[in-house]
Amino acid sequence: MPNRLQYETSPYLLQHAQNPVDWYPWGEEAFRRAAAEDKPVFLSIGYSTCHWCHVMAHESFEDDEIAAILNRHFISIKVDKEERPDIDSIYMSVCQAFTGSGGWPTSIFMTADQKPFLAGTYFSKRTKGRMIGLRELLGVICEKWTSDRSALLQQAEEVISHLQQRSTAENAPSEAVPAGLIDTGVTLCQQIYDRKNGGFGQAPKFPTPHNILFLLTCYERRGDAAALEMAEHTLLQMYRGGLFDHMGFGFCRYSTDERFLVPHFEKMLYDNALLILAYCKAYAVKRKPIYRQIAEKTAAYVLREMTSPSGGFYSAQDADSDGVEGKYYLLTPSEIQQLLGKEDGARFCRHFDITDSGNFEGKSIPNLLDSDPSDRSFEPFLERICQYRKERCALHLDDKILTSWNALMIAALCQLYQVSGNVTYLNAAKQADQFIQIQLCDEDTLYVSTRKGKRGVKGFLDDYAAYIFAQLCLYGATLEQGYLDRAERLCRETHTRFWDKANGGFYLYGTENESLILRPKESYDGAIPSGNSFMAWNLVRLSQLTDKEIYRCEAAVQLQFLAARAERYPIGQTMFLLALLDEETPPPKIVVVAEELSDAAELPLSLPLDAVVRLQSPTEAYPLKNGKTTYYVCRGHACLPPTNDWQTVLPRS
Repeated sequence: MPNRLQYETSPYLLQHAQNPVDWYPWGEEAFRRAAAEDKPVFLSIGYSTCHWCHVMAHESFEDDEIAAILNRHFISIKVDKEERPDIDSIYMSVCQAFTGSGGWPTSIFMTADQKPFLAGTYFSKRTKGRMIGLRELLGVICEKWTSDRSALLQQAEEVISHLQQRSTAENAPSEAVPAGLIDTGVTLCQQIYDRKNGGFGQAPKFPTPHNILFLLTCYERRGDAAALEMAEHTLLQMYRGGLFDHMGFGFCRYSTDERFLVPHFEKMLYDNALLILAYCKAYAVKRKPIYRQIAEKTAAYVLREMTSPSGGFYSAQDADSDGVEGKYYLLTPSEIQQLLGKEDGARFCRHFDITDSGNFEGKSIPNLLDSDPSDRSFEPFLERICQYRKERCALHLDDKILTSWNALMIAALCQLYQVSGNVTYLNAAKQADQFIQIQLCDEDTLYVSTRKGKRGVKGFLDDYAAYIFAQLCLYGATLEQGYLDRAERLCRETHTRFWDKANGGFYLYGTENESLILRPKESYDGAIPSGNSFMAWNLVRLSQLTDKEIYRCEAAVQLQFLAARAERYPIGQTMFLLALLDEETPPPKIVVVAEELSDAAELPLSLPLDAVVRLQSPTEAYPLKNGKTTYYVCRGHACLPPTNDWQTVLPRS
């Protein structure tokens, strides 16, 4: 019999709707029953394309013995972390406090008033070595709940007190932005940079495109050659390895090895959006065609496989097919030769390192680590390979549409339009923006997600911050005033809902969201830049675009708030460092004065990608020169004489 999750729309929750576990979605009903029956709560948090979530589900949640224990002694709750980032953030910090690390699935044991007394991630069904199994752990908790509950409750109070104290300390405002944060950020990147393989740190290696954007901007504004070398080498190696799907395009989640050869095979919308931004920036800085081509291939994947008929973008594709991780992507020489013939197949296999011995569990992950990445002669064969893969097995698609991730893809497509001139990307960005306005907005109230016409809960900081970022990128690509106006309205709404008037910074959840045991303020830029970092960039950009004092003041306060946190480890907040770069070393600022504003419709395509551009009619302060379109250009902190040809004073990047 299906459980209560059958009425949900989240693909992750629906994956568990047929479990024998009597799952509840997060809500009052579950906690009321836990209190009424005097039972502890088991909270399991994950997402639909999570490999270890699948493993734990198969081993334990589909198991009648485990289900019987949970149903008899616990109230069990399932949460999709992508629909409820507030719950995920709080209980991930709990998990890290208990274990020193985190990840998904996140497994939390807590009281009916949501206070956690034990946490972990994946548990196998039975104890293996020193790792306790879920079966044994449930028995221990049941015994403790009956015989020594006070110890569990004390543990819950201690962990909450610890997290509250840490939050108070982290929220202490800084008196000023410390000098040298940007230099320290570059130096720390150099210290963990893998000079041989590209990337940063040891395996597993995550793309973290915002780190690349930071380094590229350091080169662009400050001439930092070391920053450029780290960024370019990493961008090329990520593409050459198996992290990139060379047959169907798009990037996988992360690399399990130091060479970027073996990925964790799930594909996430946000990774691909942020990577498009990074490759566009690299192309704008160095004009090497390969960077634009990689961005275009990534966009082709998203538009082909991750776009709904109404224009919104889906969330993710799974790593597993038929229960086997990576099965969809792995190939053998015999398969290729059957598809392409002996001669073409042999050349194809040599180019993409597809061998009889294989490079992953006896089969091959196509890659270009030992081939010329600019060779495009094999691309006519790719459609045949892709079709074969689809017929061989299927990938699970998480088809919910998230506001924050869609906003990132809108921004990416806008910048790809600016560097390529291909209006297809701008049209896709505009269509996705319309989707958000119709399906995920109620005037200036945003919602987290939608699936099959049903909205999720009201939006969190990340939704507002990312959508403001998208509006500013749409404005940069079109110079249409409506996008800038909407960015300003949403900025005011964000301050109303999320701003901490006492200490600065923005809370993760707002005045209209559910209240939880903690109210976090996230600033760490992990796989996705935090909402606070995005807001720093947004406020700096709005201050430069509008010259309004309110944004200048708010940007200064936000930079100061984040600086106090970034001082300990600045490369953990590179989106903030990008905002700080824009504040300290401003991008080119161009006021375009035209008699007919429509005459400048194609203007963004010819201007530097990061330029702060305002389009307006002639005024007394900004008159036309020689009766022609006139450019008022500022570089750094100096303004130049008005000109009819901006390239004479500001060479195109």
